[in-house]
Amino acid sequence: MDKRLTSIWWALRIGFGAVPFLAGLDKFFNLLTNWTDYLNPLVLRAVPVEPATFMRGVGVVEMAVGLAILTRWTRPGAYVAGAWLAGIALSLLAKGAFLDVAVRDLLLALAAIALARLTEVRESQTASPVASV
Repeated sequence: MDKRLTSIWWALRIGFGAVPFLAGLDKFFNLLTNWTDYLNPLVLRAVPVEPATFMRGVGVVEMAVGLAILTRWTRPGAYVAGAWLAGIALSLLAKGAFLDVAVRDLLLALAAIALARLTEVRESQTASPVASV
């Protein structure tokens, strides 16, 4: 991969690895925010657990995705992060609240997909000693 893209890839990888992990961890402590405020009431009706329990489950998934991105599963982890962020945005849009966060999460979803695509390029060039034209 072009050296100019390597620094971008690392910045995205560290950002999309560390932030989901830390946000997921915070689902257990609510230091950053009260995470249950972001839950769509439709989701709460569909799941048979308390909101705080549901958010802890969400936190576990987010920590797993963050670790995947930071380890050898960057590409699949980034695709999951992109889908996850798009899902959060759609949930917030359907709730009609936190629309600023929904828009931000859609943009972050695109950035996560960009990380996955950059990782594909990086992996293909590592696997093949001949650079494609």
